[in-house]
Amino acid sequence: MTKVLLAEDDPAISDPLARALRREGYDVDVCTDGEAALEQGLRQPDLLVLDLGLPKLDGLEVCRRLRQEGSTVPVLVLTARADEVDTVVGLDAGADDYVTKPFRLAELLARARALLRRGVTDLAPPSQLVRIDHEGRRVFVREEEVQLTGKEYELLKLLVANQNKVVSREKLMRDIWDSAWYGSTKTLDMHISVLRRKLGDDAANPRYITTIRGVGFRFDAPQD
Repeated sequence: MTKVLLAEDDPAISDPLARALRREGYDVDVCTDGEAALEQGLRQPDLLVLDLGLPKLDGLEVCRRLRQEGSTVPVLVLTARADEVDTVVGLDAGADDYVTKPFRLAELLARARALLRRGVTDLAPPSQLVRIDHEGRRVFVREEEVQLTGKEYELLKLLVANQNKVVSREKLMRDIWDSAWYGSTKTLDMHISVLRRKLGDDAANPRYITTIRGVGFRFDAPQD
């Protein structure tokens, strides 16, 4: 059974959310502080739903320490701090996706399903400078490993699988986030920005990920 760890200290949120996740068929454990979230998160559940405002150890620090310990558990962040700075910090800390409070339950469950669905087909052709190890879920740039979150990995994998072709925003949102596109793809743009930085790319003069305005993104494979 799929194991979900829910780290949330407010029972008004954790109780109904845990019930909803159990109705989806998940085995749900609930913890109420950051120290417990870190300890249980290192046991590698299938998904960690992580509130940023936890006592003892905040959610961002929990996420950072999990990644430092080599944990690849997908992390879905719950935050009341919806401004862009906090969101980017969360992604830098290793979170895979986020939902802002108050959230729609259907949206959170859809994002959880998307994070749990890790099996994008391995059709990516090799790039001379960017190499993806599909079995190990690892990415190398010039043979040096780059640490990516689960969402960043799947985003890069899909772009590389369609190398030299434009992948629309609609397809990226549908395949990676399990979401329809209603005109706002802020989450996608932030992930692209972080991914570019980790690849050593320059948005003004990209070598790898090119923005096709009004359409989507294209992954190019330079030879040197």
